[in-house]
Amino acid sequence: RECTPNKRMAALAKVLDVGSSLRISKLDTNELVKNEHEMNFSLAPVADPAMYSSKNFGVGYDTDREQAVKFAKGTTTLAFKFNGGVIVSVDSRATMGQYIASQTVKKVIEINPFLLGTMAGGAADCQFWERNLGIQCRMYELRNKQRISVAAASKLLANTMYQYRGRGLSMGTMICGWDNTGPQLYYIDDDGTRLKGDVFCVGSGSTYAYGVIDSNLRPDLTVEEAIDLGRRAIAGAAHRDAFSGGFNNLFHVTQDGWSFKGAIDTNDLVYTHIMKKNDAPQPMEE
Repeated sequence: RECTPNKRMAALAKVLDVGSSLRISKLDTNELVKNEHEMNFSLAPVADPAMYSSKNFGVGYDTDREQAVKFAKGTTTLAFKFNGGVIVSVDSRATMGQYIASQTVKKVIEINPFLLGTMAGGAADCQFWERNLGIQCRMYELRNKQRISVAAASKLLANTMYQYRGRGLSMGTMICGWDNTGPQLYYIDDDGTRLKGDVFCVGSGSTYAYGVIDSNLRPDLTVEEAIDLGRRAIAGAAHRDAFSGGFNNLFHVTQDGWSFKGAIDTNDLVYTHIMKKNDAPQPMEE
């Protein structure tokens, strides 16, 4: 078939994704709605998927003793509010029991420029459903021509979790962001529980992180003090919890959106904040 220059340019633009930053009014919302409805979650191919999952894929602590498949998980994620916004601080270690599978897991999911989600529990569950939440938030923006609130976004995720409760999902997430009401922080888990608060720590190292946060958190912290507190809490958890470690990734959420404040090795944080500097191992002399 004859291909005109205009058709060739249109095809090239489609391949290069040129024009993806067009205004919302020019987007094909019908196609997005179609894709939204096509996203399904596969259930166990048995008569009663919920009963099968509850018997074979329990995810609560000490509930999987008789199961053939045991969920071995561990992490430390935390977030807290202060006058300057929200601090989100996480580690990056992924474990399978005593085996460290990775030291560079990304445990903060960027939902949109003003919303962040954290991962604790099953990595696949958290990644899948928080990215699904990103689709739902984008659909809200397209339909209503305004950014979704943190409360509404957390409610969407809680509704999804409630629909699949008892079916083997393992999630303990936080939805953090800034909307017209200011900084907001919510906790959502795989039972559909949804809590609003000023500070949450989730994961196997959360008790150690809570100790640091509760002892030092104040509303009037400066940004530098808040960042230091977020890092010290992860350092304390990494020092005492074998299932937490790797790198500390820290984000700061303000009215202008979230910003990434860098990744620091938790070993360096431990020797900086937990132990005395002269206790740090010295390089061997040649």
